Amino acid sequence: MFTRVFWIQTIERAIKSAAQGALLAIGASEGFNLFESDLSVTLGFALGAAVLSVLTSLVSAPISQKGTPSIVPESVMNGEPVG
Repeated sequence: MFTRVFWIQTIERAIKSAAQGALLAIGASEGFNLFESDLSVTLGFALGAAVLSVLTSLVSAPISQKGTPSIVPESVMNGEPVG
């Protein structure tokens, strides 16, 4: 958890989650109009998703095999067959 790689992977996940949160907020509206959208709601969803993503990565680090923000076994990440 105290490595550069961990934080790069965590930030990447947080950015992806923020984008998904923003898309969720945009998709929940009746149609997206850039000039009439509620930017605070969209940013709130994005920020909330990013925070949850970082917290999930922090909780996953002690469980993972190499202190990464993912609990997927390294053998799976290397493309080895499961089972």
